[in-house]
Amino acid sequence: MRSSSYATMLASLIAALIVASADAQQKYPTPRTGAACDRNCLDKLVDSYLAALVAHDPTKVRIAANARFVENVTPMKPGEGLWKTASAVPTTFKIYVPDPVSQQIGFLGVMEESGKPAEVAVRLRVENGEIVEIEHLVARGLGDRNLRNLQAPRAAFLTAVPAAQRNTRDEMLKIGGSYYDALDDSDGNLAPFGKDCEREENGLITAGPGLAPASPESVDVEGHSPPPLARDCFGQMSSRRFAYIDKIENRRVFAVDPVQGLAMGLSHFRQSMKLGPQLLIAADGSHVMWQEKRDPYDLPAAHIFKITGGEIHEVEALGIFVPYASPTGWE
Repeated sequence: MRSSSYATMLASLIAALIVASADAQQKYPTPRTGAACDRNCLDKLVDSYLAALVAHDPTKVRIAANARFVENVTPMKPGEGLWKTASAVPTTFKIYVPDPVSQQIGFLGVMEESGKPAEVAVRLRVENGEIVEIEHLVARGLGDRNLRNLQAPRAAFLTAVPAAQRNTRDEMLKIGGSYYDALDDSDGNLAPFGKDCEREENGLITAGPGLAPASPESVDVEGHSPPPLARDCFGQMSSRRFAYIDKIENRRVFAVDPVQGLAMGLSHFRQSMKLGPQLLIAADGSHVMWQEKRDPYDLPAAHIFKITGGEIHEVEALGIFVPYASPTGWE
């Protein structure tokens, strides 16, 4: 009788453990504690994270007790910031950049915040099965012009690269980093831009092979407009259009996926607007000294580069304006 009672208790205990394990797997679908997260695991992790974000419940994903979280350059705690305001997960515009080597994933997508569209860049770093670093950039106030190109990613960002055209992880890290060098030094020769390279920022096409030379929508200190400048990726950099940038800090290409040919970087642009007149090179080759008239500002930004055959062919970027000399949040 005692043996039968013990067997019944043991069976009940085993059943309870199985149910508890199933509940834990449903609550924390990825990754397993202590296990490295592969590409598929990282993709699922960011999906689970975004679902938890919309549910306003950080306990739905494994976040380390000492995890660092920065949103729009402001240190926060899980449960704050977008955790309070996210109202719908991304549906049609989603780009994933999983990196099993660095155990990080980058994500760029359009979701809803308080019922309105917002473009978000997310970085997650995993260690021993837990998320130990979280980073958000949230671009709000998107208008119709922005949203027109944010309905779905360009096909290249969803297309695997043929094996013969893939670059190694180290090559992609170097190529992604060279983009910031080209910007910082106003020299298109420093990055391997493909002739078909197109850049979109917050949904707006800001560089591409089909764009005619044009003057930026700005004036100098005397109210003059600059001459028409080249607008292809290489020509725009080399025109010195961005010579007003003081420096690009906290730049990191943190995730690369050779299978999809994607590299993702984060950075923090500083613009004091005090560098004085800078040389501009017009599309016709003429030179002019130019000083852009604008209030000082910082621009934290996320970039995803499509790299095939050793060249940058597409750039998807998100940037937000914050006060000049703002901390990055990671000091």
